Amino acid sequence: MSFSDFDNMPISWADHEDIAMALYERFGDDFDESRIYRIRFTDLLQWILEIPNFEGTKEESSEGHLEQIQAKWVYEWRANNR
Repeated sequence: MSFSDFDNMPISWADHEDIAMALYERFGDDFDESRIYRIRFTDLLQWILEIPNFEGTKEESSEGHLEQIQAKWVYEWRANNR
């Protein structure tokens, strides 16, 4: 398996870090730490469902998943901005 194959692997709700990385790639520095935590879950859910290789459904989402994704997104933002 080559590295390019990893970019095309399916992402599910359990892949919090992969989702956060995809969100950071999409939005970059448009959202800083405080703005990430103020994102409405309805918006966050829609953005996640728009990730090309995301295979989860809206019905499978939970507040816990969304909170974990937000926290991982902040971690990703910090890693790229300090």
